[in-house]
Amino acid sequence: MKRFIFLLLLGSLSFLFYSCEKPNDNKTAEVISKRLPVILDTDANNEVDDQHAIAYLLMNGETFDVKGITVNTTYNGGNIDAQFEEAERIVTLCNLKNKIPLIKGANASFEKIGAYTSEDNFDGKAAVDFIIEEANKMRQEKLVVIAVGKLTNVALAVKKAPAIKEKIRLVWLGSNYPEPGEYNLENDIPAMNYLLAEDLPFEMVMVRYGKPSGTDAVKVTKEEAPKVMAGLGPTIEGSIVGRHGGTFNNFGTYSVNLFEHIEYYGDPPARALFDMAAVAIVKNASWATSKQMPAPIMVNKKWVEQPENKRQITIWENFNKKNIMTDFYQSMRVN
Repeated sequence: MKRFIFLLLLGSLSFLFYSCEKPNDNKTAEVISKRLPVILDTDANNEVDDQHAIAYLLMNGETFDVKGITVNTTYNGGNIDAQFEEAERIVTLCNLKNKIPLIKGANASFEKIGAYTSEDNFDGKAAVDFIIEEANKMRQEKLVVIAVGKLTNVALAVKKAPAIKEKIRLVWLGSNYPEPGEYNLENDIPAMNYLLAEDLPFEMVMVRYGKPSGTDAVKVTKEEAPKVMAGLGPTIEGSIVGRHGGTFNNFGTYSVNLFEHIEYYGDPPARALFDMAAVAIVKNASWATSKQMPAPIMVNKKWVEQPENKRQITIWENFNKKNIMTDFYQSMRVN
């Protein structure tokens, strides 16, 4: 009996101290099957929210089975190499370098690349093929694709292999719907319109700059960032060179450095972690509200409603900042 209790306690402790690394091979099939298979598609070097989304995703290994991270290029943050390098820094700070596939995707837009997806080589091919391959491995559950940049990689994957529409669930951080604008959206409107017209689960996580109903409300204040983030997360052997210089062996300390080189807005001065909130509501859907609606389309950078459209999409809004930020910090503290 004592041996049984000891083994039970040992198993519980192993679960509690599980961090951003993938489960060991001796994890039971039952535990692994409960984890959501996920690909994160990111423009990692754009600002500061992508980095926190990557870290949050990787530090929730009990929830997410991260199949890989694909990278794309948006207007800010440099070319695909710069975007890749920033994503690699975060993966390294989570002790997962060479353990999580990290793959370069599209530099250009859907319209410029779409006609070439049948060729042996095209812009973004590695990421597009990876999304397709991972989707095709799915049997009963869907591959969750959390896209926190432009939708080019995902649209190209669906165009190249339409059968994956039945195998993926797309969760996209983008748009100010019903208002126009928003960075991720404007980086590739045709890719978004293409996916809005396709028959696949499409969930839009609202941004809505300056409004309490969007992820813009999930903010970190200028005063809070250095106090809370410093030292959080695992400490790695060696160090990485940050995008603003300096060396770091801990994600929390690197986070502080990122916040030191960013603009703040509002009173008190704060910065939103849009992308991290998108990961959070996949982890716990109760941290926002959702509704279904006929898929609209964007024409001349304005939304056009299609009330008779049988194609339904999901809108996520009204994010619980307190619960999301509490869980984000807690995820950092246990690693």
